Amino acid sequence: MLVKKLEGIFVPHVTPFSRDGELDEGALRACVRFWLEGGVSGLMPCGSNGEAPYLSREERQRVIKVVMDEVSGSVPVVAGTGNMSTWETIQLTKDAKDLGVDAALVVTPFYFKLSSKEIYEHYRTVLEAVDLPIVLYSVPKFTG
Repeated sequence: MLVKKLEGIFVPHVTPFSRDGELDEGALRACVRFWLEGGVSGLMPCGSNGEAPYLSREERQRVIKVVMDEVSGSVPVVAGTGNMSTWETIQLTKDAKDLGVDAALVVTPFYFKLSSKEIYEHYRTVLEAVDLPIVLYSVPKFTG
């Protein structure tokens, strides 16, 4: 697998919604173009700033697809695919890979306090299940 160098400024961006709570694809496209014109090095959809814990699987797929369409290979995309379960993280990471992202941003499961071994096993299992680089995303406030 060819891995793009991940360096510089990556925008962990918001997910815009319409007043009725639907994903606002037009606003998302406008935001992506604005960030690209500003010279960012990469984009990070579906992270905490993008309200990923509140997005359905289908909404995450739509957000990533819109970002990938607008980026069109010009900068790397590291999509948030973390979830509280390893199985769901694997499914979301496979979805992101199928949509063409360069890497996945995977948060440590945060609902229950995990041991170091359990955290290691979570990441090892995701890495073994999906041929895609992952960026470990630690939120100490929630993950210890």
